[in-house]
Amino acid sequence: MKEFSDHFSRIAGSYAAFRPRYPAELFAWLARIVPARRLAWDCAAGSGQATLGLAEHFARVLATDASAEQLAAAPPHARVEYRAARAEASGLPDGAADLVTVAQALHWLPLDAFYAEARRVLAPGGVVAVWTYGHYTIDDAPALATVFDSFYRDVAGPWWPPERVHVDTGYRMLDFPFDELPPSEIPAFAMTAHWGLGEVLGYLQTWSAVQRRIATAGGDPVAELATAVAPLWGDPGMRRTVRWPLTLRAGRREGARA
Repeated sequence: MKEFSDHFSRIAGSYAAFRPRYPAELFAWLARIVPARRLAWDCAAGSGQATLGLAEHFARVLATDASAEQLAAAPPHARVEYRAARAEASGLPDGAADLVTVAQALHWLPLDAFYAEARRVLAPGGVVAVWTYGHYTIDDAPALATVFDSFYRDVAGPWWPPERVHVDTGYRMLDFPFDELPPSEIPAFAMTAHWGLGEVLGYLQTWSAVQRRIATAGGDPVAELATAVAPLWGDPGMRRTVRWPLTLRAGRREGARA
């Protein structure tokens, strides 16, 4: 069994504050393709970045994560139950879930065990949807893009965990043993945020690569970046549009491969 890769418990508060939120259109689309809207299981929910969007469409949402610290930072909601649990042990009855989601976390999971659990808990015709996002863009700021791209590639790059390759390849290298919807049936989704420089830097602090570098080599590469990028940002109060395209895979329980 794959060990729990805990990169975020220590920074649970920052993760909750600075990770971007998924678009409402994503959750509306997911609600349209499921057989019913009784229960969604948000696996590896972290601090609820996807959970609350699901709660807008489902009577009940179970949000699980192996990190109790992450869940403790998630916002409460009347239709959401947060439960500390590994991906292979949701605690749900057989056939209880109409939708199973994994947002920006499939690459951390023990896939065979998680897929077996998803098959067990899905209702007939139920859907598994997993998505990820990689590097971001900032609007109309080529000089900033050069600096941030260099940070992603040259500073953070050597410190990404091996699983990061699956983010960069949009989960296409991972097995997905369900009746998968073809890409032509999946709309293009993206996250957008209107952030000041402090929020961008706060987001960079939540990267697993940055935290690994700090823990291993010391120093704070984001603080060093802040000094270099502040003159390029312009007015400290300026907010810029930050965008992350999402890559999504979705499939139904029928025909799931053993």
